[in-house]
Amino acid sequence: MSSADRADAPIYDGLVEERGDVPADVRRTAEETLREVGRTLDFDLQGAGVLR
Repeated sequence: MSSADRADAPIYDGLVEERGDVPADVRRTAEETLREVGRTLDFDLQGAGVLR
């Protein structure tokens, strides 16, 4: 939700204060997971000789 959208939804600010910004937390966790998976698994198919 953008800051402009939040200005139109004051209840959202109250929920964020009570419960935290769950969508932002999920987004951060997903991005961290993708980075970790990228470091852990090698998807370089060309280097493995799969694609030529």
